[in-house]
Amino acid sequence: MKIIFYCQHVLGVGHLFRALEICKALAGHEVILVTGGPQIDAKFPKYVTVINLPVLQMDSEFKGLVCADNNSSLDQVKKKRQKKLLAIVEKERPDIFLLELYPFGRQAFRFELDPTLQAIRSNPLSRCGVISSVRDILVEKEKQKHERRALERLNNYFDAVLVHSDPNLITLKETFLRFDEIKIPIIHTGYIAPRPLDNARSRVRKQLGIAEKDVMIVASAGGGSVGKPILESAIRAFRHLKIEGRPHLFVYTGPYITESEFADLNALKKNQRIQIKKFTSDFLSCLAAADISISMAGYNTTMNILTAGVPALVWPFAANREQRLRAERLAERGALKLISDQELNPEDLARIVRQTLTRADLRKIDIDLNGAANTVQWLEGWINRNLKNS
Repeated sequence: MKIIFYCQHVLGVGHLFRALEICKALAGHEVILVTGGPQIDAKFPKYVTVINLPVLQMDSEFKGLVCADNNSSLDQVKKKRQKKLLAIVEKERPDIFLLELYPFGRQAFRFELDPTLQAIRSNPLSRCGVISSVRDILVEKEKQKHERRALERLNNYFDAVLVHSDPNLITLKETFLRFDEIKIPIIHTGYIAPRPLDNARSRVRKQLGIAEKDVMIVASAGGGSVGKPILESAIRAFRHLKIEGRPHLFVYTGPYITESEFADLNALKKNQRIQIKKFTSDFLSCLAAADISISMAGYNTTMNILTAGVPALVWPFAANREQRLRAERLAERGALKLISDQELNPEDLARIVRQTLTRADLRKIDIDLNGAANTVQWLEGWINRNLKNS
């Protein structure tokens, strides 16, 4: 099976790392990952060919696209990307064209996606399946216009939608109002959630020189574009933390943090037991080694929390309901605890951390976390069914 997987990240890194987990599960197949966001230190398997389109990303105010190439205009970069994407699909002739988030999101990239979809559908000899890969919760848009446009594309160009969630927790219908008008199959695959190795806790703590009786705290902010407040609060709260065992704080800002914000956080570091880094390729193992996590509530981070089994405090991103809805559902089941804007006060946060460390009420919840394997199984089944019918 040959798959072209289109994944464009513009704000955070969650989409790219979710794509990475799907790619890992596609071992034994030919995978071509087409991406075009800022470079991220992500290690893809050797059987994955990564093709980078000219880089486009969100501007500093998150209002529109900008190109990384100062020698080209935005229109020039768009034309280059459109031509290159279409050429890749025409050359490779994949069995499946898998699109991350589109047409539910990534509307700013329809300039390159729609011509490619039209070309696939206009080729009578093509057996290429077109599949949308989407997370559990859609970000709210101008509903009427956005959903009409997404619905038209789904019903005209796509063969199925893979929703990476467990319907017992969240369904696509909750955030796509015209769900019942979708004419193609909707498959909830379960959540995409990598699991840490069994020895992750002992290995990481040994590498870091942290004794088992010490307390390891991990504070993180996903991609880093909007997470400074929670990290600043965690650093300031550290000096108010009075607990048994020597505490250590590891802060991961995310690669998209600005240099000035990164410098601001480092200026707050008054203790040698605080370490601040932009990124770690072994974040899941760090969570598995930790005694508590303090973070935002993005898809990947919350799934990492669940598989690591670490007590967690989460502060959802306020600009849309995606993170809050997911976090509230998980908090209702006792899997984590929400913290409010008011609780970002360093003394209050220190108190909540202390309470969380001394209570053993973290509950494992019964949701499907095998989304990557289930996704591949469904794709293989789709190919087999369509080959038999061709």
